[in-house]
Amino acid sequence: MAEEEAKYSILREVGRGSYGVVYEAVANRTKRRVAVKRMPCNAPESAELALQEFWALRSIQRQHQNVIQLEECVLQHGRLFQPLENRESGSHLLLVETCLKGRSCAEPRRGCWLWFVMELCQGGTMNEFLLARRGPDAPLNARFMRQLSGAVAFLHRHGIVHRDLKADNVLVACGPGGPVVKVSDFGLSRVCAGAVSRQRFSSACGSSFYMAPEVWEGHATAKADVFALGVIFWAMAERITFRDGDSGRELLGTYIRRGKELIPLGEALLENPNLKLQIPMKNKESMPEDLCQLLHHMLAFNPKERLDASQLEVQIQQISYGKKRKRSGS
Repeated sequence: MAEEEAKYSILREVGRGSYGVVYEAVANRTKRRVAVKRMPCNAPESAELALQEFWALRSIQRQHQNVIQLEECVLQHGRLFQPLENRESGSHLLLVETCLKGRSCAEPRRGCWLWFVMELCQGGTMNEFLLARRGPDAPLNARFMRQLSGAVAFLHRHGIVHRDLKADNVLVACGPGGPVVKVSDFGLSRVCAGAVSRQRFSSACGSSFYMAPEVWEGHATAKADVFALGVIFWAMAERITFRDGDSGRELLGTYIRRGKELIPLGEALLENPNLKLQIPMKNKESMPEDLCQLLHHMLAFNPKERLDASQLEVQIQQISYGKKRKRSGS
């Protein structure tokens, strides 16, 4: 981090995506390992993503164990580095906001970057963590489902809609009490004024295999996050995967098969709102009946028929994971 090297030393790159690069670093004074995410902000679109992540993480800093913790955020402009504290942090944040208005930053060759210093999750992404274990693990699945449900309910209560939930955007921290998931990557999130249940979003965003039907149409509510969780939970319970067309990576996610083509659930439901999802997909003994019913409520075509995050947080605690699946008529 150039002039920040006195505080942090970059060790290695650990992840790279459309919106930034993540490094493992060490705090030179304490020798504690941290994650450092660098996001460009020298163009209006990239600056908006960086600011959305900053505002979301800053507004809920250190309030929930299943949401990634932000240590600090540093704005780099050319050779100059300055920590950002809040929306009113002075001229340096105004410089970034100037980019959002379509004007050029000074010293364009050096550009503008936001560096997010966050807790390091040694378990990698949830996608990597679960696929390394292959076969379904009911107690682990239940643990992760409860943690994720609690995290999303917390975010919604605090006016934050994530809008890009997927197994690659959830990290795993390995602690003495067992693995803990951390929701991360808030670049597409929205921090809302007032209850999220009243918010409507006109832009479609997210990853196609996790997008709700209404997102495919170009509008959404906070319940699109619940739909994405439904896709994740179903895939987690049965270890259902697909091959990403761009990267070739194996990813957790459910779909509808049409010949050799895999259709995202949301897209298939938009084409046919009366489509009956076959839950479970692989093995009728693979999950309890109450989880099957819960997934149907999370993946409902009509958002009004879908659970909200607070309802999900309560109901997921009652799932009979670890017990035998009830048979119809018994």
